[in-house]
Amino acid sequence: MDVRYTAEQRALCQAARRVIDRLGSRAVADLADERRAAALDEAVESSGWRELRAPDDRGGPIASGVEVAIVAEELGRGLADAPFLGPTLAMELRRLARASQAVDRETVGLRRNLAALASPGEPALAIDARDAGSALLLAADGTLVAAGLHEKAGSIDLTRPMALIPNTEAVTVGSLTEADRQRWTALALTITTADLVGSMRGALDLAVTYAGQRVQYGKQIGSFQAVAHLLADALVQIEGARAALLYAAWGVDSLAPPDAVAAAASAKAYAARGARLVCETCIQVHGGIGNTWECLAHVYLRRTLLATDVLGGVGPNLARVLEHAGLGGHL
Repeated sequence: MDVRYTAEQRALCQAARRVIDRLGSRAVADLADERRAAALDEAVESSGWRELRAPDDRGGPIASGVEVAIVAEELGRGLADAPFLGPTLAMELRRLARASQAVDRETVGLRRNLAALASPGEPALAIDARDAGSALLLAADGTLVAAGLHEKAGSIDLTRPMALIPNTEAVTVGSLTEADRQRWTALALTITTADLVGSMRGALDLAVTYAGQRVQYGKQIGSFQAVAHLLADALVQIEGARAALLYAAWGVDSLAPPDAVAAAASAKAYAARGARLVCETCIQVHGGIGNTWECLAHVYLRRTLLATDVLGGVGPNLARVLEHAGLGGHL
């Protein structure tokens, strides 16, 4: 495994970075700027990033999990409020189920077709539900269901609204084999891990910038050892999570499905454990202003909390790793 980006992957990373630096949210007030949000949505749409997992001529994805992770990480860094997680996972469901005729563009609209997630006994939720009208839901037995979205649900994440999926109007449109279901799970865990890593990077950048500007006792607070240690510890958390992410992203398409899930689950558990710490460090470095609505720190924290909950945080994913190792029930 070579974790170095290819020339094409570096170009993709730079393109995503330019888009998010130009159109991402730099202040809490930007989240209410509909013109900016529309421009970002159009940029993501025209880039084709939502179709990275569309099938090629042989039925495989046109891009690997690495490319998806690259985009997801940059969107998380810039608090992008344009849908990506939901449409990308829905595209992967479509490809794996080969259900393009049942849920084609004319039926639901590829751009606004989302993947929904559900825990046993709980309502299904669609993520990235801004202006969406339908969703695909993967049941535990591998059945793929298409359903309309009628009820908006509250979201702790200010950048990604959610919607409840009613039990009515659901139509079975396909099914996945166990191997394909595992492959989809590995991709979903990898995307959410990439989002966590990106959000951590954004939060740390915010804290470092503030530490270099805020002056106390005649010195920048970033020069104080206690603050420097906080920021250094946060960087260590990010670099460890990113290393695990790179392996998980590569493994989505290169490892056997059970191994891909285990790699992605390990990365998700590592990132989920560090994300809250990094975001709370950002708030702490900002001092009193870090607890105010106007500071972006809480937006990063909110985004990481939702990304952590999607397919579980530390506990559920460590359980996946143990189960893969034949040690289920020993968490």
